[in-house]
Amino acid sequence: MAERLVVPLKSGNADGGKAPQFKTNATSRKERRLGNLETPESIQRLRTALHVKAKEEPGYRFYILYDKLYRPDVLKHAYRSCRANQGSAGVDGVRFDDIDAYGEDRWLWELAERLKKKDYRPEAVKRVWIPKPDGKLRPLGIPTIMDRVVQTAAMIVLEPIFEADLQPEQYAYRPDRGAHDAVRAVHRLLVTGHQQVIDADLSGYFDSIPHPELMKSIARRIVDRQMLHLIKQWLEAPVDEADRRGHRQRTTSNRDARKGTPQGAPVSPLLSNVYMRRFILGWKQKGYDRRWSAHIINYADDYVICCKGHADEVMDAMREMMGKLKLTVNEDKTHLCRLPQERFDFLGYTFGRCYSPQTGRAYIGTRPSRKRIKRMVDSLSEETDRRRVKLDAEYVVKRLNRKLTGWANYFCLGQVSPAYRAVNSHAIQRLRRWLCKKHKVRGLGGKRYPDQYLYEELGLINLPSRTHNFPWAKT
Repeated sequence: MAERLVVPLKSGNADGGKAPQFKTNATSRKERRLGNLETPESIQRLRTALHVKAKEEPGYRFYILYDKLYRPDVLKHAYRSCRANQGSAGVDGVRFDDIDAYGEDRWLWELAERLKKKDYRPEAVKRVWIPKPDGKLRPLGIPTIMDRVVQTAAMIVLEPIFEADLQPEQYAYRPDRGAHDAVRAVHRLLVTGHQQVIDADLSGYFDSIPHPELMKSIARRIVDRQMLHLIKQWLEAPVDEADRRGHRQRTTSNRDARKGTPQGAPVSPLLSNVYMRRFILGWKQKGYDRRWSAHIINYADDYVICCKGHADEVMDAMREMMGKLKLTVNEDKTHLCRLPQERFDFLGYTFGRCYSPQTGRAYIGTRPSRKRIKRMVDSLSEETDRRRVKLDAEYVVKRLNRKLTGWANYFCLGQVSPAYRAVNSHAIQRLRRWLCKKHKVRGLGGKRYPDQYLYEELGLINLPSRTHNFPWAKT
Protein backbone atom coordinates (compact mmCIF):
# COMPACT_ATOMS: atom_id res chain seq x y z
CA MET A 1 0.00 0.00 0.00
CA ALA A 2 1.39 3.41 -0.92
CA GLU A 3 2.54 5.66 1.91
CA ARG A 4 0.60 8.86 2.45
CA LEU A 5 2.58 12.06 2.22
CA VAL A 6 1.90 15.07 4.37
CA VAL A 7 3.91 17.88 2.79
CA PRO A 8 5.76 19.91 5.46
CA LEU A 9 5.93 23.67 5.28
CA LYS A 10 9.71 23.55 5.50
CA SER A 11 12.04 20.99 4.05
CA GLY A 12 15.73 20.62 3.39
CA ASN A 13 18.15 18.24 1.73
CA ALA A 14 19.22 15.10 3.50
CA ASP A 15 22.64 16.61 4.19
CA GLY A 16 21.11 19.65 5.86
CA GLY A 17 21.74 21.97 2.93
CA LYS A 18 19.23 24.36 1.46
CA ALA A 19 16.66 22.71 -0.79
CA PRO A 20 16.28 24.02 -4.33
CA GLN A 21 13.47 26.50 -4.98
CA PHE A 22 11.13 25.78 -7.88
CA LYS A 23 8.87 27.99 -9.95
CA THR A 24 6.37 27.15 -12.64
CA ASN A 25 7.54 27.24 -16.25
CA ALA A 26 4.83 29.74 -17.11
CA THR A 27 5.94 32.02 -14.30
CA SER A 28 9.60 31.87 -15.29
CA ARG A 29 8.89 32.93 -18.86
CA LYS A 30 6.75 35.85 -17.74
CA GLU A 31 9.21 36.93 -15.09
CA ARG A 32 11.93 37.14 -17.71
CA ARG A 33 9.63 39.25 -19.89
CA LEU A 34 8.02 41.57 -17.33
CA GLY A 35 9.74 40.82 -14.06
CA ASN A 36 6.58 41.37 -11.99
CA LEU A 37 4.97 37.94 -11.47
CA GLU A 38 6.49 36.37 -8.39
CA THR A 39 5.86 32.85 -7.18
CA PRO A 40 4.33 32.99 -3.68
CA GLU A 41 6.61 31.66 -0.96
CA SER A 42 3.99 29.12 0.11
CA ILE A 43 4.04 27.57 -3.38
CA GLN A 44 7.83 27.53 -3.46
CA ARG A 45 7.83 25.65 -0.14
CA LEU A 46 5.29 23.17 -1.47
CA ARG A 47 7.22 22.51 -4.67
CA THR A 48 10.54 22.26 -2.84
CA ALA A 49 9.12 19.74 -0.38
CA LEU A 50 7.68 17.61 -3.17
CA HIS A 51 10.95 17.68 -5.10
CA VAL A 52 13.08 16.80 -2.07
CA LYS A 53 10.83 13.86 -1.21
CA ALA A 54 10.93 12.59 -4.80
CA LYS A 55 14.70 13.06 -5.06
CA GLU A 56 15.52 11.39 -1.77
CA GLU A 57 13.22 8.40 -2.39
CA PRO A 58 13.25 7.38 -6.10
CA GLY A 59 10.71 4.62 -5.42
CA TYR A 60 8.27 6.78 -3.50
CA ARG A 61 4.71 7.07 -4.85
CA PHE A 62 2.64 10.13 -4.01
CA TYR A 63 -0.82 9.36 -2.70
CA ILE A 64 -2.42 12.71 -1.78
CA LEU A 65 -1.97 15.43 -4.40
CA TYR A 66 -5.40 16.30 -5.77
CA ASP A 67 -6.31 18.51 -2.80
CA LYS A 68 -3.32 20.74 -3.62
CA LEU A 69 -4.99 21.78 -6.90
CA TYR A 70 -7.70 23.83 -5.26
CA ARG A 71 -5.56 25.46 -2.61
CA PRO A 72 -6.33 29.20 -2.96
CA ASP A 73 -2.68 30.18 -3.43
CA VAL A 74 -2.05 27.48 -6.05
CA LEU A 75 -5.20 28.17 -8.03
CA LYS A 76 -4.74 31.95 -7.95
CA HIS A 77 -1.11 31.71 -9.05
CA ALA A 78 -2.09 29.28 -11.81
CA TYR A 79 -4.69 31.73 -13.08
CA ARG A 80 -2.30 34.68 -13.07
CA SER A 81 0.36 32.62 -14.85
CA CYS A 82 -2.15 31.78 -17.58
CA ARG A 83 -3.22 35.38 -17.80
CA ALA A 84 0.41 36.52 -18.11
CA ASN A 85 0.81 34.17 -21.09
CA GLN A 86 -2.39 35.59 -22.65
CA GLY A 87 -3.84 33.25 -25.27
CA SER A 88 -7.19 33.22 -26.99
CA ALA A 89 -10.49 31.76 -25.83
CA GLY A 90 -11.29 28.07 -26.08
CA VAL A 91 -14.45 26.39 -27.34
CA ASP A 92 -16.59 28.10 -24.68
CA GLY A 93 -15.59 31.56 -25.95
CA VAL A 94 -14.67 32.80 -22.46
CA ARG A 95 -11.86 35.40 -22.45
CA PHE A 96 -9.85 36.88 -19.60
CA ASP A 97 -11.81 40.12 -19.98
CA ASP A 98 -15.02 38.17 -19.40
CA ILE A 99 -13.58 36.71 -16.19
CA ASP A 100 -12.56 40.22 -15.06
CA ALA A 101 -16.10 41.43 -15.62
CA TYR A 102 -17.48 38.41 -13.73
CA GLY A 103 -14.97 38.79 -10.91
CA GLU A 104 -11.65 36.94 -10.69
CA ASP A 105 -12.03 35.92 -7.04
CA ARG A 106 -15.60 34.75 -7.60
CA TRP A 107 -14.58 32.75 -10.68
CA LEU A 108 -11.67 31.09 -8.85
CA TRP A 109 -13.82 30.29 -5.82
CA GLU A 110 -16.41 28.56 -8.01
CA LEU A 111 -13.67 26.62 -9.82
CA ALA A 112 -12.19 25.54 -6.48
CA GLU A 113 -15.63 24.32 -5.37
CA ARG A 114 -16.02 22.27 -8.57
CA LEU A 115 -12.61 20.69 -8.03
CA LYS A 116 -13.36 20.03 -4.39
CA LYS A 117 -16.69 18.38 -5.22
CA LYS A 118 -15.00 16.47 -8.09
CA ASP A 119 -17.53 17.64 -10.67
CA TYR A 120 -15.00 19.49 -12.85
CA ARG A 121 -14.90 18.08 -16.39
CA PRO A 122 -12.51 19.31 -19.11
CA GLU A 123 -14.02 20.86 -22.23
CA ALA A 124 -13.07 20.00 -25.80
CA VAL A 125 -9.84 21.45 -27.17
CA LYS A 126 -10.10 23.97 -30.00
CA ARG A 127 -7.66 23.05 -32.75
CA VAL A 128 -6.01 25.64 -34.95
CA TRP A 129 -3.33 25.14 -37.58
CA ILE A 130 -0.06 27.07 -37.40
CA PRO A 131 2.09 27.47 -40.54
CA LYS A 132 5.53 25.85 -40.31
CA PRO A 133 8.65 27.21 -42.05
CA ASP A 134 8.51 24.37 -44.60
CA GLY A 135 5.02 25.39 -45.69
CA LYS A 136 3.24 22.61 -43.82
CA LEU A 137 0.80 23.13 -40.95
CA ARG A 138 1.27 22.19 -37.33
CA PRO A 139 -1.78 21.42 -35.16
CA LEU A 140 -2.12 23.45 -31.98
CA GLY A 141 -4.72 22.79 -29.32
CA ILE A 142 -6.29 25.64 -27.33
CA PRO A 143 -8.00 24.47 -24.12
CA THR A 144 -10.50 26.73 -22.40
CA ILE A 145 -9.12 29.17 -19.84
CA MET A 146 -10.62 27.05 -17.06
CA ASP A 147 -8.83 23.95 -18.34
CA ARG A 148 -5.58 25.89 -18.75
CA VAL A 149 -5.80 27.09 -15.16
CA VAL A 150 -6.43 23.61 -13.75
CA GLN A 151 -3.63 22.15 -15.87
CA THR A 152 -1.24 24.85 -14.69
CA ALA A 153 -2.23 24.11 -11.09
CA ALA A 154 -1.49 20.44 -11.79
CA MET A 155 1.88 21.44 -13.26
CA ILE A 156 2.73 23.36 -10.08
CA VAL A 157 2.23 20.14 -8.13
CA LEU A 158 3.53 17.51 -10.57
CA GLU A 159 6.54 19.23 -12.12
CA PRO A 160 8.85 19.10 -9.06
CA ILE A 161 8.07 15.41 -8.59
CA PHE A 162 8.93 14.35 -12.12
CA GLU A 163 11.82 16.82 -12.32
CA ALA A 164 13.58 14.55 -9.82
CA ASP A 165 13.35 11.67 -12.33
CA LEU A 166 14.11 13.37 -15.64
CA GLN A 167 17.49 12.50 -17.08
CA PRO A 168 20.39 14.96 -17.40
CA GLU A 169 20.25 14.47 -21.18
CA GLN A 170 16.82 16.17 -21.28
CA TYR A 171 16.94 19.96 -21.65
CA ALA A 172 13.46 21.16 -22.64
CA TYR A 173 10.81 22.66 -20.34
CA ARG A 174 12.97 22.34 -17.22
CA PRO A 175 14.06 24.84 -14.54
CA ASP A 176 17.48 26.37 -15.18
CA ARG A 177 17.88 24.51 -18.49
CA GLY A 178 17.31 25.50 -22.08
CA ALA A 179 18.25 25.15 -25.71
CA HIS A 180 21.62 26.86 -25.21
CA ASP A 181 22.56 24.20 -22.66
CA ALA A 182 21.65 21.46 -25.14
CA VAL A 183 23.72 23.14 -27.87
CA ARG A 184 26.71 23.36 -25.54
CA ALA A 185 26.30 19.72 -24.52
CA VAL A 186 26.37 18.57 -28.15
CA HIS A 187 29.44 20.70 -28.82
CA ARG A 188 31.24 19.20 -25.81
CA LEU A 189 30.62 15.71 -27.14
CA LEU A 190 31.84 16.62 -30.62
CA VAL A 191 35.12 18.13 -29.44
CA THR A 192 35.79 15.06 -27.27
CA GLY A 193 35.67 12.74 -30.27
CA HIS A 194 31.99 11.80 -30.51
CA GLN A 195 31.85 12.82 -34.17
CA GLN A 196 29.54 10.18 -35.62
CA VAL A 197 26.11 11.70 -35.06
CA ILE A 198 22.65 10.23 -35.51
CA ASP A 199 20.53 13.25 -36.43
CA ALA A 200 17.12 11.76 -35.62
CA ASP A 201 13.55 12.85 -36.22
CA LEU A 202 10.27 11.36 -34.99
CA SER A 203 7.06 11.50 -36.99
CA GLY A 204 4.46 13.41 -34.97
CA TYR A 205 5.92 12.65 -31.55
CA PHE A 206 3.30 14.52 -29.52
CA ASP A 207 0.47 12.94 -31.52
CA SER A 208 1.97 9.44 -31.20
CA ILE A 209 2.61 9.05 -27.46
CA PRO A 210 0.54 5.99 -26.44
CA HIS A 211 -1.78 6.61 -23.51
CA PRO A 212 -1.44 3.25 -21.70
CA GLU A 213 2.36 3.43 -21.65
CA LEU A 214 2.37 7.11 -20.70
CA MET A 215 -0.09 6.57 -17.85
CA LYS A 216 2.07 3.69 -16.64
CA SER A 217 5.05 6.04 -16.49
CA ILE A 218 3.01 8.59 -14.53
CA ALA A 219 1.56 5.98 -12.17
CA ARG A 220 5.08 4.90 -11.28
CA ARG A 221 5.16 8.06 -9.17
CA ILE A 222 1.52 9.10 -8.74
CA VAL A 223 -1.14 6.86 -7.21
CA ASP A 224 -3.65 9.60 -6.43
CA ARG A 225 -6.67 8.30 -8.37
CA GLN A 226 -8.25 11.71 -8.82
CA MET A 227 -5.06 13.18 -10.25
CA LEU A 228 -4.59 10.23 -12.60
CA HIS A 229 -8.20 10.52 -13.70
CA LEU A 230 -7.72 14.21 -14.51
CA ILE A 231 -4.64 13.51 -16.64
CA LYS A 232 -6.45 10.77 -18.51
CA GLN A 233 -9.37 13.13 -19.21
CA TRP A 234 -6.99 15.72 -20.64
CA LEU A 235 -5.39 13.12 -22.86
CA GLU A 236 -8.76 11.93 -24.17
CA ALA A 237 -10.40 15.34 -24.55
CA PRO A 238 -12.36 15.78 -27.81
CA VAL A 239 -10.96 18.07 -30.50
CA ASP A 240 -13.09 20.83 -31.99
CA GLU A 241 -12.00 22.23 -35.37
CA ALA A 242 -13.42 23.81 -38.49
CA ASP A 243 -13.84 21.79 -41.68
CA ARG A 244 -13.18 23.12 -45.18
CA ARG A 245 -16.54 24.88 -45.20
CA GLY A 246 -15.93 26.57 -41.88
CA HIS A 247 -18.34 24.35 -39.96
CA ARG A 248 -17.20 23.22 -36.53
CA GLN A 249 -16.90 19.51 -35.99
CA ARG A 250 -15.89 17.51 -32.95
CA THR A 251 -13.77 14.36 -33.05
CA THR A 252 -12.47 11.93 -30.44
CA SER A 253 -9.41 10.66 -32.28
CA ASN A 254 -7.12 10.72 -29.24
CA ARG A 255 -9.54 8.67 -27.19
CA ASP A 256 -10.29 6.27 -30.05
CA ALA A 257 -6.65 5.71 -31.00
CA ARG A 258 -5.49 5.88 -27.35
CA LYS A 259 -2.53 8.05 -28.21
CA GLY A 260 -1.50 11.69 -28.48
CA THR A 261 -0.96 14.54 -26.03
CA PRO A 262 -2.73 17.93 -26.25
CA GLN A 263 -0.19 20.20 -27.96
CA GLY A 264 -0.55 23.74 -26.72
CA ALA A 265 -1.86 22.68 -23.32
CA PRO A 266 0.16 23.59 -20.18
CA VAL A 267 0.51 19.94 -19.18
CA SER A 268 1.78 18.75 -22.58
CA PRO A 269 5.51 19.59 -22.12
CA LEU A 270 5.73 17.62 -18.88
CA LEU A 271 3.96 14.61 -20.36
CA SER A 272 6.26 14.60 -23.39
CA ASN A 273 9.33 14.74 -21.15
CA VAL A 274 8.06 11.92 -18.95
CA TYR A 275 7.61 9.65 -21.95
CA MET A 276 10.91 10.59 -23.63
CA ARG A 277 12.59 9.67 -20.36
CA ARG A 278 11.70 6.05 -21.05
CA PHE A 279 13.84 6.07 -24.18
CA ILE A 280 16.83 7.78 -22.56
CA LEU A 281 16.71 5.71 -19.37
CA GLY A 282 16.28 2.48 -21.36
CA TRP A 283 19.24 3.42 -23.54
CA LYS A 284 21.48 3.68 -20.49
CA GLN A 285 20.04 0.61 -18.77
CA LYS A 286 20.89 -1.46 -21.83
CA GLY A 287 24.42 -0.09 -21.62
CA TYR A 288 24.45 1.42 -25.10
CA ASP A 289 26.03 4.63 -23.83
CA ARG A 290 29.00 2.65 -22.46
CA ARG A 291 29.23 -0.03 -25.13
CA TRP A 292 29.43 2.38 -28.06
CA SER A 293 30.13 5.63 -26.16
CA ALA A 294 26.82 6.78 -27.66
CA HIS A 295 25.25 9.70 -25.81
CA ILE A 296 21.79 11.24 -26.34
CA ILE A 297 21.01 14.95 -26.17
CA ASN A 298 17.28 15.60 -26.14
CA TYR A 299 15.19 18.76 -26.43
CA ALA A 300 11.42 18.14 -26.58
CA ASP A 301 10.90 15.91 -29.64
CA ASP A 302 14.36 16.66 -31.08
CA TYR A 303 17.38 14.56 -30.23
CA VAL A 304 20.79 13.56 -31.52
CA ILE A 305 22.99 10.62 -30.57
CA CYS A 306 26.72 11.36 -30.62
CA CYS A 307 29.05 8.37 -30.67
CA LYS A 308 32.70 7.54 -31.36
CA GLY A 309 32.00 4.56 -33.59
CA HIS A 310 29.62 1.70 -34.45
CA ALA A 311 27.15 4.24 -35.83
CA ASP A 312 25.20 1.64 -37.82
CA GLU A 313 24.63 -0.45 -34.69
CA VAL A 314 23.62 2.68 -32.79
CA MET A 315 21.08 3.51 -35.51
CA ASP A 316 19.61 -0.01 -35.45
CA ALA A 317 19.34 0.02 -31.65
CA MET A 318 17.61 3.41 -31.73
CA ARG A 319 15.06 2.22 -34.29
CA GLU A 320 14.35 -0.93 -32.29
CA MET A 321 13.79 0.97 -29.05
CA MET A 322 11.52 3.54 -30.68
CA GLY A 323 9.48 0.72 -32.16
CA LYS A 324 8.99 -0.80 -28.72
CA LEU A 325 7.90 2.61 -27.45
CA LYS A 326 5.35 2.75 -30.30
CA LEU A 327 7.00 5.80 -31.82
CA THR A 328 7.86 6.18 -35.51
CA VAL A 329 11.27 7.27 -36.75
CA ASN A 330 11.00 9.61 -39.73
CA GLU A 331 13.43 7.89 -42.08
CA ASP A 332 13.42 10.78 -44.57
CA LYS A 333 14.77 13.19 -41.95
CA THR A 334 16.92 10.79 -39.92
CA HIS A 335 20.48 10.32 -41.09
CA LEU A 336 24.03 9.61 -40.00
CA CYS A 337 26.45 12.51 -40.09
CA ARG A 338 30.21 11.99 -39.88
CA LEU A 339 32.16 15.04 -38.79
CA PRO A 340 34.25 16.89 -39.79
CA GLN A 341 33.49 15.99 -43.41
CA GLU A 342 29.75 16.59 -42.92
CA ARG A 343 27.59 18.87 -40.82
CA PHE A 344 24.16 18.74 -39.21
CA ASP A 345 21.57 21.12 -37.74
CA PHE A 346 20.18 20.95 -34.22
CA LEU A 347 17.99 23.53 -32.47
CA GLY A 348 18.67 26.12 -35.18
CA TYR A 349 22.46 25.78 -35.05
CA THR A 350 24.72 24.13 -37.62
CA PHE A 351 27.45 21.92 -36.17
CA GLY A 352 30.52 21.20 -38.27
CA ARG A 353 33.84 22.44 -39.47
CA CYS A 354 34.50 26.16 -39.01
CA TYR A 355 37.54 28.27 -39.80
CA SER A 356 39.12 30.99 -37.71
CA PRO A 357 39.00 34.31 -39.62
CA GLN A 358 42.32 35.31 -38.02
CA THR A 359 44.43 32.17 -38.49
CA GLY A 360 42.42 30.06 -40.92
CA ARG A 361 42.62 27.17 -38.44
CA ALA A 362 39.88 24.57 -38.80
CA TYR A 363 37.88 23.53 -35.75
CA ILE A 364 34.53 21.94 -34.84
CA GLY A 365 32.13 24.71 -33.97
CA THR A 366 28.61 26.05 -34.20
CA ARG A 367 26.93 28.82 -36.14
CA PRO A 368 23.36 29.87 -36.92
CA SER A 369 21.90 27.58 -39.57
CA ARG A 370 21.07 28.85 -43.06
CA LYS A 371 17.43 27.97 -42.53
CA ARG A 372 17.21 30.16 -39.44
CA ILE A 373 19.01 33.02 -41.18
CA LYS A 374 16.61 32.79 -44.12
CA ARG A 375 13.63 32.65 -41.77
CA MET A 376 14.83 35.81 -40.06
CA VAL A 377 15.48 37.57 -43.36
CA ASP A 378 11.97 36.69 -44.55
CA SER A 379 10.52 38.02 -41.30
CA LEU A 380 12.34 41.34 -41.71
CA SER A 381 11.08 41.59 -45.27
CA GLU A 382 7.53 41.10 -44.07
CA GLU A 383 7.90 43.85 -41.46
CA THR A 384 9.10 46.30 -44.13
CA ASP A 385 6.61 45.38 -46.82
CA ARG A 386 5.47 48.27 -49.04
CA ARG A 387 1.92 47.76 -47.79
CA ARG A 388 3.07 49.07 -44.40
CA VAL A 389 4.29 52.47 -45.61
CA LYS A 390 1.50 54.27 -43.76
CA LEU A 391 2.98 53.23 -40.42
CA ASP A 392 5.29 55.50 -38.44
CA ALA A 393 9.02 54.92 -38.88
CA GLU A 394 9.50 54.73 -35.11
CA TYR A 395 6.91 51.95 -34.88
CA VAL A 396 8.49 49.94 -37.71
CA VAL A 397 11.99 50.29 -36.25
CA LYS A 398 10.68 49.23 -32.84
CA ARG A 399 9.26 46.04 -34.34
CA LEU A 400 12.47 45.39 -36.27
CA ASN A 401 14.53 45.86 -33.11
CA ARG A 402 12.32 43.48 -31.18
CA LYS A 403 12.87 40.78 -33.78
CA LEU A 404 16.60 41.47 -34.13
CA THR A 405 17.12 41.43 -30.36
CA GLY A 406 15.21 38.19 -29.86
CA TRP A 407 17.05 36.51 -32.73
CA ALA A 408 20.47 37.66 -31.52
CA ASN A 409 19.72 36.66 -27.92
CA TYR A 410 19.15 33.11 -29.10
CA PHE A 411 21.90 32.97 -31.71
CA CYS A 412 24.77 34.08 -29.52
CA LEU A 413 26.85 30.90 -29.43
CA GLY A 414 29.76 30.07 -31.69
CA GLN A 415 30.74 31.83 -34.89
CA VAL A 416 27.90 34.32 -35.18
CA SER A 417 29.59 37.30 -36.82
CA PRO A 418 28.92 36.30 -40.48
CA ALA A 419 25.25 35.62 -39.69
CA TYR A 420 24.92 38.92 -37.82
CA ARG A 421 26.41 40.81 -40.75
CA ALA A 422 24.07 39.12 -43.23
CA VAL A 423 20.94 39.76 -41.17
CA ASN A 424 22.02 43.31 -40.32
CA SER A 425 22.74 44.13 -43.97
CA HIS A 426 19.30 42.88 -44.98
CA ALA A 427 17.62 44.91 -42.21
CA ILE A 428 19.37 48.10 -43.39
CA GLN A 429 18.52 47.47 -47.03
CA ARG A 430 14.87 46.74 -46.31
CA LEU A 431 14.45 49.71 -43.97
CA ARG A 432 15.97 52.07 -46.54
CA ARG A 433 13.68 50.73 -49.24
CA TRP A 434 10.70 51.15 -46.92
CA LEU A 435 11.68 54.75 -46.13
CA CYS A 436 12.06 55.53 -49.85
CA LYS A 437 8.59 54.16 -50.54
CA LYS A 438 7.10 56.05 -47.62
CA HIS A 439 8.64 59.40 -48.53
CA LYS A 440 8.61 58.87 -52.32
CA VAL A 441 12.38 59.08 -52.64
CA ARG A 442 13.92 57.76 -55.85
CA GLY A 443 16.85 55.38 -55.86
CA LEU A 444 18.14 53.07 -53.12
CA GLY A 445 18.26 55.76 -50.43
CA GLY A 446 21.91 55.29 -49.46
CA LYS A 447 22.68 59.01 -49.41
CA ARG A 448 19.36 60.13 -47.99
CA TYR A 449 19.32 57.45 -45.28
CA PRO A 450 22.92 56.46 -44.46
CA ASP A 451 23.77 53.87 -41.80
CA GLN A 452 24.49 56.58 -39.25
CA TYR A 453 20.98 58.02 -39.69
CA LEU A 454 19.35 54.60 -39.28
CA TYR A 455 21.36 53.80 -36.15
CA GLU A 456 21.50 57.17 -34.40
CA GLU A 457 18.33 58.93 -35.52
CA LEU A 458 15.89 56.05 -35.89
CA GLY A 459 17.55 53.81 -33.30
CA LEU A 460 17.95 50.67 -35.43
CA ILE A 461 19.99 48.02 -33.62
CA ASN A 462 23.46 47.36 -35.05
CA LEU A 463 23.87 43.59 -34.72
CA PRO A 464 27.61 43.35 -35.49
CA SER A 465 28.38 45.75 -32.66
CA ARG A 466 26.91 43.24 -30.20
CA THR A 467 29.75 40.78 -30.90
CA HIS A 468 32.31 43.08 -29.28
CA ASN A 469 31.44 41.45 -25.98
CA PHE A 470 31.34 37.92 -27.41
CA PRO A 471 34.79 36.35 -27.17
CA TRP A 472 33.57 33.25 -28.97
CA ALA A 473 32.18 35.30 -31.85
CA LYS A 474 35.68 36.41 -32.85
CA THR A 475 37.23 32.93 -32.92
